[in-house]
Amino acid sequence: MHKISHNWAEHVAFGAASVHLPATTAEVQDVVRAASKVRAVGARHSFNAIADTPGALISLRGLKRRIEIDAATRTVRVDGGMTYSELCPVLDAAGWAVANLASHPDFTIVGAVATATHGSGNGNQNLAGSVSGLDFVTADGALRTLRRGEADFEGALVGAGSLGVVTGLTLDLVPRFDMRQDIVLDLPFAAVTENFDALMGMAYNVSLFTHWRGEKVDQAWFKSVGSTRPAGTQFGGHFATADVNPVSGKPALGTTAQMGVAGPWYDRLPHVRIGVLSPDGYEFQSEYFVARSDAPAAMRALQSVQDRLQSVLVVSEIRTVAADPFWLSPNYREDSVAFHFSFQRDWPEVQKALAAIEGALSPFRPRPHWGKLFVMPAAELMARYARLDDFRALATRHDPAGKFRNAFTETYVFGG
Repeated sequence: MHKISHNWAEHVAFGAASVHLPATTAEVQDVVRAASKVRAVGARHSFNAIADTPGALISLRGLKRRIEIDAATRTVRVDGGMTYSELCPVLDAAGWAVANLASHPDFTIVGAVATATHGSGNGNQNLAGSVSGLDFVTADGALRTLRRGEADFEGALVGAGSLGVVTGLTLDLVPRFDMRQDIVLDLPFAAVTENFDALMGMAYNVSLFTHWRGEKVDQAWFKSVGSTRPAGTQFGGHFATADVNPVSGKPALGTTAQMGVAGPWYDRLPHVRIGVLSPDGYEFQSEYFVARSDAPAAMRALQSVQDRLQSVLVVSEIRTVAADPFWLSPNYREDSVAFHFSFQRDWPEVQKALAAIEGALSPFRPRPHWGKLFVMPAAELMARYARLDDFRALATRHDPAGKFRNAFTETYVFGG
């Protein structure tokens, strides 16, 4: 695994005393039993210290890839080191798909699920929503399985690594499908805010990209099932006549195919093609969730501070995520809108931008993405999770000595 000593953006150096690449679940159990502190790391695509530990750091990329499709139950079992880029082409060739994907496919599935990472769409839950079972190693080295419908499942699934090392998942499948992708440029900001629900409901999923400059939204990406181009210009703007990059002025190299060209689901749901993600991140990322019903007001609030973002903003994405039942999900029982920000690598200026963003969104009780950057006080963050006490009790039952806790979770989850 590339540079396991650092996160993807290389601004977080892991403080682990030892790094392990077990080849079997039994080896994972041995590492966990022997360690006083332990965490698992996936594709390292976290922008804070959520994956860090002073003890043993485990990467599951050394596990043998496992893709076990059960057509009768419409599920697939995968190992804990699997990425979406490894899984999706195999599923597609067998006639299957998963219902949702994130913007990049080169992430581990377990890492995405543990942090409630998501794709987009009014009817699409975050990626944890497709999970029907998980296998994880608890603090005593035992292997535990939880299934959808069991008492602990909804608390454990988005667990931020606090219950154990997840060695396998079972995912729901749907029949494979083709999609098209159409891009509308230069939408009037007022038209977007006044017609937000209608606009975001025009396709299977819709992403808005903006640089928060002036009175327009730069791009709307419509990802549609079927052959009909959505009526994406009815609120202003015009269809792109060539492929575009979400970042203004950058070539469209590496983006998934646009211009209404039909293709497999796994090459349209993400914005970036398989294998394109750089091994080193050039940017910092942040993301905040608020109730979808507050989206127009929240957009206007962000517009009011747009001048305070320009020194470091690369691009911003706006997307919707459906409510889910997972206790630590930012979308817990609430349809949400996500405001994502990519920044240049200038932490002092990014801090100022985040303070402006969090201040603008404060009336809407924003919840930051667990794996991205924020400056919100811990008490404020924790107050946003109605089931936090229940989660703490659940984690303590599985990990009474806090073996899987680290400084990040002690601060923002357990309140230590």
